Amino acid sequence: MRKRSITEVDVRGRTVFVRVDFNVPLNDDGRISDETRIRAALPTLEHLAFSGARVVVASHLGRPGGRIQLDLTLDPVARRLSQMLERPVTYNGLTLGEEVDAEKARMKDGDVFLLENLRFHPGEKANDPEFAAALAGGIDIFCNDAFGTCHRRHASIVSIAPRCASAVAGLLVKTEIDQLSPILESDFPQGVLLLGGAKVADKIPLIRNLLGKTGTMLIGGRIAYTFMASRGEPVGASEIEEEMIPHCRDILDKAKKKGIRVFLPVDHVAAVTPEPNITIRMVNRGETIPENMMGLDIGPRTVALFAQELRRADLVVWNGPMGMFEHEVFSAGTIELARALAGSAATVVAGGGDTVAAIRRSGAAEQLTHLSTGGGAALAFLSGETLPGLQVLEDINP
Repeated sequence: MRKRSITEVDVRGRTVFVRVDFNVPLNDDGRISDETRIRAALPTLEHLAFSGARVVVASHLGRPGGRIQLDLTLDPVARRLSQMLERPVTYNGLTLGEEVDAEKARMKDGDVFLLENLRFHPGEKANDPEFAAALAGGIDIFCNDAFGTCHRRHASIVSIAPRCASAVAGLLVKTEIDQLSPILESDFPQGVLLLGGAKVADKIPLIRNLLGKTGTMLIGGRIAYTFMASRGEPVGASEIEEEMIPHCRDILDKAKKKGIRVFLPVDHVAAVTPEPNITIRMVNRGETIPENMMGLDIGPRTVALFAQELRRADLVVWNGPMGMFEHEVFSAGTIELARALAGSAATVVAGGGDTVAAIRRSGAAEQLTHLSTGGGAALAFLSGETLPGLQVLEDINP
């Protein structure tokens, strides 16, 4: 996939609408607790401002349900963005209307204007064409730099694009495409698909699309117990998805026929309930999880087994933590695999909010090839789905 990027168009003196993802977490006092998403958009915004564009920035924040919520305004984002860009960022608390149109008309080359939370308007999520037309008023170029929303058919992502003279990818979106596309375009016999997380149903399209592209599949997290149950293995009180058992069995059968090596946990960290500071039990190889306990993390033997396979790989695609990592007592499996990959020569592409959060906690983030900002969008992309937010951008023939 090749999309025209913002660096391939002349932006000087032109008004550029940049859809970013500033859906940042806020503390109770309204301060930003994690600036990762703002920092991810800076290269595109800096390029535009320094190139003389008139930059109109737009994002959603939280789930206000199409109405104004004072605790979800972008005011704290505007103040922090101004500091990070080292230039004034205009913000008037509005998304549409005469004052917004007047502000757009007043802009000079290099100016940055942040609109209010797009989801204060029901037309955003409804992909309302009138709302999109209003957003596009006075805009020359549409630039999507919010990869994490590209799987959403919303007004500021889809319907605005054809109303602008040009629709291009921002630098963040370009990076995501460049990192993820090769996984779909080639086979990696020495590659590993590392899967975890909570819901098998979310992983099935990804597994089916990548099955055979990598030679090895490692499965941990809660989803491992549904796969184990599909093989008739006891899982104690571990949570499984009964309706997914036939799908798991089919995947394991197909993997066997294709010669794909599949590894499931051989030991477990178990407890009666998934709570912090709970008494845990190590369930060793050859033992079964007690009937009143559930598996909540992979054990040390599984960590060693998985780490050995990861170190042999030339490509690792990772989606989903190995346990309930938000509780420290169940985080060791995920943290240790992240650290093992930090010493690997493999290309490592990791996606999913929980996965990336766990990797950052491990301290290994800077040593891995690519941490996708996409979450659900990355999962959809690697599952072979067409992302509406990418479909509307201009193609470039190779």
